[in-house]
Amino acid sequence: MSDHELFKKNCADEIDLQGKHNALASLTRNWFSLASETNYSYHFEWLGRPIIQYPQDIVGVQQLLWQVRPNLIIETGIARGGSLIFYASILELIAQCGGPKDARVLGIDIDIRAHNKDAILAHPMSRRIEMIQGSSIDESVVEQVKQKAKSAKNVLVCLDSNHTHDHVLQELRHYAPMVSMNSYIIVFDTVVEDLPSSLTKDRPWSKGNNPKTAVFEYLKELDNNKNTSGMDGCELRLVIDRHIENQLLITVAPSGFLRRV
Repeated sequence: MSDHELFKKNCADEIDLQGKHNALASLTRNWFSLASETNYSYHFEWLGRPIIQYPQDIVGVQQLLWQVRPNLIIETGIARGGSLIFYASILELIAQCGGPKDARVLGIDIDIRAHNKDAILAHPMSRRIEMIQGSSIDESVVEQVKQKAKSAKNVLVCLDSNHTHDHVLQELRHYAPMVSMNSYIIVFDTVVEDLPSSLTKDRPWSKGNNPKTAVFEYLKELDNNKNTSGMDGCELRLVIDRHIENQLLITVAPSGFLRRV
């Protein structure tokens, strides 16, 4: 075993221990709840645009992108565009390191505000970005995305729009089949299920009605219908990648990193 292999093995063992550490998990939940009271995730930018993500998740997703090397990333929910810029910049770096040269990001949002759209299009990373305005579960929007996914060799999906159970469940049904084998569909804000109800009192989502409940229902649907297939015609099977959340500890996507196997 090489030095690097030994290092990776030791890290994997330590990450496994982190996931089993009850006291650490409790501290993480308490910290997360307190940080959420001050909108912690709103305070970071990526290459000049607000990304509205936790730094830990940014690093974790970067690791996945390097591992998967997609040539299409589909993101539902654009907001101020920081995540689109982030994905595009990582794809640019991967291309410089021998990855797909033509990799692109496709963002979907029901309301792409003009000032945000202008800032995204003016950014140097915009050459890798496309946007569609419309609901991510509207049939015409889904069909547009399907046509783009059909020509993509390796697809990764990120769901980060409306966080209600019904909306995310519909997104999973539409977009999970587009995910390539050994790639991921990342469902953000599953953490809503684990936060105090007071933090979501002004939102349409809450405990019992959020992305995590949608993930669990969708995984049951797949288990109950073994004939469900992806766009590639192969069986569609997803598993929760616990290794990632055990590594990050602080993440908005517990039970939300779904790998196609």
